Amino acid sequence: MKITRPGKFGDMVNKKFWKNKKVLITGHTGFKGSWLSQILISLGSEVFGISLKNPVSSPSLYKILNLNKHITDQKLDITNFERCRKAIRYFSPDIIIHMAAQPLVKLSYKMPYDTLKTNIIGTLNVLEVARFQKSVKSILIVTSDKCYQNLEQDYSYVESDSMGGFDPYSASKACAEHISSSYYNSYFKLDNIGVATARAGNVIAGGDWSEDRIFPDMIKAWVKNKSIVIRSPRSKRPWQHVLDVATSYLKLVESMCSNPGSFSGPWNFGPGPENVKTVLTMVKTSQKYWDGISNYVIKKDKNLHETKILKLDTTKAEKMLQIQPIFNYENAIKNTLEWYKNYYSKNDIVNFTKNQIQNNIL
Repeated sequence: MKITRPGKFGDMVNKKFWKNKKVLITGHTGFKGSWLSQILISLGSEVFGISLKNPVSSPSLYKILNLNKHITDQKLDITNFERCRKAIRYFSPDIIIHMAAQPLVKLSYKMPYDTLKTNIIGTLNVLEVARFQKSVKSILIVTSDKCYQNLEQDYSYVESDSMGGFDPYSASKACAEHISSSYYNSYFKLDNIGVATARAGNVIAGGDWSEDRIFPDMIKAWVKNKSIVIRSPRSKRPWQHVLDVATSYLKLVESMCSNPGSFSGPWNFGPGPENVKTVLTMVKTSQKYWDGISNYVIKKDKNLHETKILKLDTTKAEKMLQIQPIFNYENAIKNTLEWYKNYYSKNDIVNFTKNQIQNNIL
């Protein structure tokens, strides 16, 4: 079987498939949602969105890219079933990509109820509404690599491994996996409609200003000539660029639409083993590509559990979807930092973002 080699995705994303497709993205104003929205707009899709009233982060990539001019959306709480039902009926999408979530582990300790409610009931509402929506052909539920029962070992988890839930965020994503599987087997499978879950983690790229994420925290510190505080320097993470992850989502949806039975279910997406580096290594690599002061200090937080290592086995995606990462470790870091440097230099960041998409995946 031919495996696509690192470089442009080229024939991986079927441009004809996405042309004029009606795609609903929940959480479209978030970091990954904004990148995915821009990609789909570039492919000629009709993009719809559901999100809370205001983007969570400031600055907001969604606002920077002026995506409101190209997306029809509704601002609502995804846990409100009736409003969710009316919105999906109104949009009548072909494809649903569910990304709306409370996405931060640390915040889940402070807001366990809201985290569980948003990530579990939100997923349940989308699936419950979608099973009565005749226009829907495929549904992708974006969860997280944190859904696994992580034994903190040098082991790459496969899709059949046990779900976990050490913290409220991880528990919510494990629950979302179970709900998605249940709804597919109980309802969507009978109607030949695909439902898949996508598990990935440590996604980086320009435009992320989320709280308590190491890469955004690093950028926010360095632009102010301050030192980044590293809580867990030896923790290993699989650093992957958002364009790798987003295009993997699209390839999976394409495959589900043509063969729901073979491509529904859970999928791991991630970089090769060479991209698994410690937090400290990532910071030191970033220093090479940052113009200006780029210091760090190590200050461990004994009150917060930090995952020491978490890796995914992506053999299934490599073989069945013929996916290989575009970006190696160095290029993922370099491309991300180039975005931020252009943004803070007040260059035309909208065209720079479009060019990163065009030059790497279209």
